[in-house]
Amino acid sequence: MTEISAFDDVLSVRVEEGIAHLTLTRPGKQNALNDLVIDALDRFFSKPGEDVRVAVLSGAGNHFSAGLDLGEHVERSAAETMHHSRNWHRVMDLIQFGGLPVVSALHGGVIGGGLELAAATHVRVAEPSAFFQLPEGRRGIFVGGGASVRIGRILGPDRLTEMMLTGRKYTADEALSLGLAHYRVGEGEALAKAEEMARRIAGNAQLSNHLIIQSLARIDDMSRTDGLFTESLAAALSVSSEDAREGLTAFLEKRSPRFR
Repeated sequence: MTEISAFDDVLSVRVEEGIAHLTLTRPGKQNALNDLVIDALDRFFSKPGEDVRVAVLSGAGNHFSAGLDLGEHVERSAAETMHHSRNWHRVMDLIQFGGLPVVSALHGGVIGGGLELAAATHVRVAEPSAFFQLPEGRRGIFVGGGASVRIGRILGPDRLTEMMLTGRKYTADEALSLGLAHYRVGEGEALAKAEEMARRIAGNAQLSNHLIIQSLARIDDMSRTDGLFTESLAAALSVSSEDAREGLTAFLEKRSPRFR
């Protein structure tokens, strides 16, 4: 069964066989992110639906997302800017830690806020046309959607500093080697690969997916001792579930598991 909906004409959602296909639909604006887009992402990821097991995120037109919509930039005070940035952080956290695995298909510009959005997803597939950039320094501004943490964790602070100071663009091949992308495919193939990965992830036990998403990034923030203890808690939760019993039985019976 397929369900199709639209969020304020900036995000389309199609749900089919447990996979939500989300598309940024501002191709005339290179899918630049504004408050309407952030609000639409917020509304979807706050309540994706009980039948949704995985989401695939892509962009219509020639670019995934060119970043913050500077054409709609509103002059804000320091306090207003901080609140605006913190709302972006909340929505990006909802994408990363909401419990729903998200696979992104990347092509064209993955710039500024678009890269911050991609970095909040769990599996990233890039086409040769994809390029990755944080040009805020050249605009007289600073990142505000989580790049200093998420992209800093991927690249390290030294590479991130150089990237932001120079406005450097990373190609798809460079992004793959650095971890900004997990897969590099041929032109026009990112969405198909992302959907393939989504189907594979949807076949996992939902509790395992949830624990992977909720635990690993947080363990990275912890001391070694606390991280190992948290790992034990996650292991205990998973191994005592019905899905664990099904997974082990299926392995012994040499068949594919039938998770709930």
